Amino acid sequence: MNPVWIIDDDRSIRWVLEKALGRENIAARCFGSADEVLAAFEHGARPQVVVSDIRMPGKSGLDLLRHVKEHYPDLPVIIMTAYSDLDSAVAAFQGGAFEYLPKPFDVDQAVDLVRRALTQAAHQNGAAEETRAVPEILGQGAALQEVFRAIGRLSQSHATVLINGESGTGKELVARALHRHSPRKDAPFIAINTAAIPRDLLESELFGHEKGAFTGAAALRRGRFEQADNGTLFLDEIGDMPAELQTRLLRVLSDGNFYRVGGHQPVKANVRVIAATHQDLEGRVKAGLFREDLFHRLNVIRLRLPPLRERRDDIPLLARHFLQKSAQELGGEPKRLTDAALKYLQGLDFPGNVRQLENLCHWLTVMAPGQSVDIPDLPAELREGQDGAARRDLPASWSAALAGEADRLLAAAPGQVFDQLNREFEATLIRRALNATGGRRIDAAQLLGIGRNTITRKIQELGLDELKAEEG
Repeated sequence: MNPVWIIDDDRSIRWVLEKALGRENIAARCFGSADEVLAAFEHGARPQVVVSDIRMPGKSGLDLLRHVKEHYPDLPVIIMTAYSDLDSAVAAFQGGAFEYLPKPFDVDQAVDLVRRALTQAAHQNGAAEETRAVPEILGQGAALQEVFRAIGRLSQSHATVLINGESGTGKELVARALHRHSPRKDAPFIAINTAAIPRDLLESELFGHEKGAFTGAAALRRGRFEQADNGTLFLDEIGDMPAELQTRLLRVLSDGNFYRVGGHQPVKANVRVIAATHQDLEGRVKAGLFREDLFHRLNVIRLRLPPLRERRDDIPLLARHFLQKSAQELGGEPKRLTDAALKYLQGLDFPGNVRQLENLCHWLTVMAPGQSVDIPDLPAELREGQDGAARRDLPASWSAALAGEADRLLAAAPGQVFDQLNREFEATLIRRALNATGGRRIDAAQLLGIGRNTITRKIQELGLDELKAEEG
C-alpha cells in the first residue's frame, strides 16, 4: 500500500519527497500529472494523503483538489507551489486543502506535515464522536456544581442576586439561567452593561425619557426597567455605575418606583434585578466609590463564578463544545485536540477565562491545518507563554518547552541559537546525571550512555568544573 501520493511535473521534487518519506518508512507513489491521479482513482486506488503541486500541464492541483474534496472529502490534500502568492494560498484553503506548502521547502518540514496529515486520516477513519444535547452551562467540577445547586435553589425565588466573577467567566450565562429557571421565565430578560454606556446616556438607557427632555429626545422612550417589567433586568459591571445613578437604582430597589428623565409622574416596574461585577464591591464601598446601602440591597444572594484556572478539569469538555460550535457556524467538521494539546491547555491559566478558550477554539477551527490539533498548531503566544499566564505544571512535553524557547531565541539572538541551546542541553543533562550519582563521573557517564572521557571533556568545555565531582 502507498499511503502518500506525490503529484508534481518536476521529477526532482518527486524523487526528493519519495526518498525523504521512505527514510521515515512512509511508502509513497509518484505521479507526473493530475490526469494520472484521476485515472488511478478510477481504477479503485486510494491514498491516505495527497501531496500535489498547484501548477502542472493539464489539470492543475486546484482542479485535483476540487475532485478529491467532491468525491473523498476526508482525504487530506497538501498543496505545493513555487508561486507563493496570496491568490494561490486563498484558493487552496477555500478548496479545503490540509495545508499550503510554498517551494522551496524544508524536507523535514514537509515530512512532518505529511505525518500530521496521516494522523488526521487515521482519526477520520475512526468512529465519529457522538453528538449529544448541550446543557445550558458546561462544567462537571466541584466549583461549578455549587453554582448549579444555587440556581436550583433559586428556581422558585424572585430574590435579587449578585454575581461575582472575573471577566469571561460567564456571568451573563448564569444570569440567563437564573431567569429561565425562575417564575419569570415567560417575561423579558433584559441585559445591559453599565460600563459600556457613557454616563450621560446611562440614566436615559435605564429609566427612559420623556419627549423633549433634552436635545434630541424627539419621542418618549421606555428604559430598560420598563422593558423588563415582570421579568429580569441584568446589570453587568455594576461596580462601575456612577454615584448619582447608584442613588436612583437604590430607590427603585426599595419601592419599585422611578421617574423617566424629564418626567414628573412615577413609573412602577415589577423587575427582578440580577447584578454582576468582576470588582471587589466591599473594597469599593470602603473606598467610598460604591454606596454601602446599595451594596446590601444587591447582595441578597451572592454567587461566585470560579475562574477557568480553578476548573481545569472542565477544559476538555468546554473545548470540545466550542470546537463543535465553531464548526457548525462555519459549516465544517469539528476539529479535535490531541491528548498532548489538551494537557497543555489544562496547564495554562487562561486570564480571559472561558471566553478566551472559546475564542481560541474559533481560531483553531479557522487556522489549524488539520482536523487533529496538536501543540504546534496552537497560537504562538500560547506556546511561548507570552500571554502572562503562569503554568500550573511543567509543559505537556519537554519538546514543547524547547520549541517555545527556540522561537524566542530565533527572534532575540539569531546566529547563536544552535550553540546556546546545545550548551544548555548538555549542561543540564550532565548536572542531573551527576546529581543522581552523587558526583561520580563514571556512573553519570553510564547513565547518560557516553564515555568517561566524553563526560570529562564536556565538563571542561561547559565550565562545569566547579561541580564537586568524583572520578570513581
